[in-house]
Formats: sequence, structure tokens, C-alpha cells
Amino acid sequence: MNGFLLIDKASGMTSHDVVAKMRKRFGTKRVGHAGTLDPMATGVLVLGVGSATRLLQYVTDGLKGYEATIELGRSTHTDDKEGEITSQSTPAEIQKITDEQIAQLLNSFVGTIFQRPSSVSAIKIDGKSAHQRVREGEVVDLPEREVTISAIEIHEIRRRSDSIEIDISVTCSAGTYIRAIARDLGERLGVGGHLTKLRRNLVSPFSLSECAPMAEAELFPVAVGISRILPTRSVDFEELSEISFGRYLSPSQVAGIVAALGPDGEFVALLENKIIADQSLAAPILVAVK
Repeated sequence: MNGFLLIDKASGMTSHDVVAKMRKRFGTKRVGHAGTLDPMATGVLVLGVGSATRLLQYVTDGLKGYEATIELGRSTHTDDKEGEITSQSTPAEIQKITDEQIAQLLNSFVGTIFQRPSSVSAIKIDGKSAHQRVREGEVVDLPEREVTISAIEIHEIRRRSDSIEIDISVTCSAGTYIRAIARDLGERLGVGGHLTKLRRNLVSPFSLSECAPMAEAELFPVAVGISRILPTRSVDFEELSEISFGRYLSPSQVAGIVAALGPDGEFVALLENKIIADQSLAAPILVAVK
């Protein structure tokens, strides 16, 4: 049981809930996910089963895409609709905000910026997640971190009597918090803001159109998944034997990490060119065969 699962996560479940159900389904503890989704959020959740769990870090680092709805006029302690309201603006304050101001400020987030993660994120502090510490009554203030937001597109702005709703799409680097965008937009406008909807539509290179509900998701081979994430290289039986003993091969033709596929097309190892005794050789950095 080795491979990847592309799941369209439903609302109300944690990423760990999904992992636990897949562990039971496949009868193995070797199941992990690439990138946490909050219970409120839906969409792309990539899981690895068996040997694929060791490759999830290469999925996690990829580009992410989201569809989101921001509500201006209220702040919450979780920066989303599931948190307690911590501040609320008057209708008069909200009505002063123009569409141009919203667009200008959202555009200011595009690029490489420093962003303060939400205090209820999955970031670990001394071994315990920030959101767990907040639930236990601690005050958590996480330091800013560098993220890259490639694009923010506004789809619709809807004005209510006591709030403004904004539908946006975001393309960003791993580690970007969409809740933080909602919070920071509200803070800069002086009226507060939080996230009301979040749907992930991309965990590069996997898109939402490829995903299925948890009960219908089918396992697909490790080689198929890793071939979409990393460049590949075919190895013959002799090279396969060398890899099984952790020995070096002739250098790969491309720089960086390369996925080695055996004579049967199965994934066998990750290779990376290194200088060994003044000679360039491909060194196994992860071996799936013994």
C-alpha cells in the first residue's frame, strides 16, 4: 500500500481526522498529509501512504492556491468565523471604506512580504501547536515570517448593512496564512476583518479538479505522483542494485533532486548530484528499495 491520495476535504474535519480515517482504511499507520487545512477549510489535501509519506515534503513546499471570502467589520480571536468576536465596527465606519481602498490594500500584500501567522495556526512552540496553546488559555504572539504572495484577485465586493464581504483568489507560497490576509486588511482599514470561507484549489502540481471526496479517493502509484513533482531518471538493473546498497551512480543530467525510476517504472530512490573525491556523482538521499 504505497501511493498518493488526492482528497477534496470537507468542512468540519481536521487534516488529522482525514489521516486517521485513511490509516484505518488502508490498515497502516504510515499515512501523512502535505499541508494542514483548518476544519473550516475545504479543498485539496494531498496524502501519502506507505513509502509516499517520505516524499510529502516535496509537495508541501510547492505553490498553493485558494478561494476565500473576507468579512470586514469584525475581528475574531482566531481570525476566522469560528472564533469569538473581539471587536466590531459601526455601520458608519464600514460605509466609509471604498472599493478602491480595498483593492489598493490587497494589492499591497502581493510580493514577498513579512506576515504574522494567526495565533491559532499549526506552528509548533516548544513541541505544542499554537492553536492548542490558545485553546488552553495562553496568549500567543507568533513572530513574522517571510512569505510570497504571487497574486490576489478580487472577484466580488458585497456591501451589507454592518459588514463588507470580499471574494478573492490567492496564489501564494507555502506558509502563507489567508486568515492573516483577512486580519491585516481589516486592521489597516481600521474596521477589523476575518475569514468566512476558504477553499484550497491548488497544492502544486495537484489541482482541485483531480481530487475526490474522502470515501471515493483512489490510491495512485508513487512513481506517477513523484514524476509530477520532480524530474525523473530511469535506472537499469545494475544501477538498481547499486542504489539498494547506497552506492553512487553516474551524475544525473539535471541539477537538484531527481526521482529514480526502476526498469519496471516504479519509484526506487531520490538522487542528488554531489562532488565525491573531486568527481560529480549521483548520491542516493532516499532509497525505497532494499
